Amino acid sequence: MSQNPIIIAVPKGRILAEALPLLARVGIEPEAAFADESSRALRFTTNQPGIELIRVRAFDVATFVAHGAAQLGIVGSDVLAEFAYSELYAPVDLGIGHCRLSVAEPAEMAATDDPRGWSHIRIATKYPHVTKAHFAARGVQAECVKLNGAMELAPLLGLAPRIVDLVSSGRTLQENGLVEVEVIAQVTSRLVVNRAAFKTRTEIVPLVDAFRRAVA
Repeated sequence: MSQNPIIIAVPKGRILAEALPLLARVGIEPEAAFADESSRALRFTTNQPGIELIRVRAFDVATFVAHGAAQLGIVGSDVLAEFAYSELYAPVDLGIGHCRLSVAEPAEMAATDDPRGWSHIRIATKYPHVTKAHFAARGVQAECVKLNGAMELAPLLGLAPRIVDLVSSGRTLQENGLVEVEVIAQVTSRLVVNRAAFKTRTEIVPLVDAFRRAVA
């Protein structure tokens, strides 16, 4: 076993709760504070002496793993599509974090709007790369305003008439008078591994296999 622990990056929020039973099936049980999102701690021990967890923002999981600060991570396919890190290997679809990446607009606009007639659109999103590529494939020019949160405010305050964001229940959209008009992609969480670590750390391969078995 290498001296340095294997570090697994896990996103905060909704995915964290879904990841805990999965980690347990892999045989990894974090210290109690890991599941407590009010805790300010960011790095946590587990019942496995050679494995530690870090809890970071969903978008940062890929960055930590791509740069080798963590060796493995749990990250949404939305993030992988947006950043397309060549240093990442994504061997297992974990089947958690189900949601979709969708285009939404105000309900009154949607009542008379036909997405098939769009030629140039202005969209607020934290996924400019995926959004532009999706619409370019349809011959639509998408002007993207980059936001990291509070996406639903953009149409309400005139920043952009439409948004592209993750949708699970759709309740947040509904509460802000927005409706989905197009689904860009279905999203699930993946196990990602740093490619260099995968080749050099022998203990990673059995760990990836354990995740694969836990999902199956």
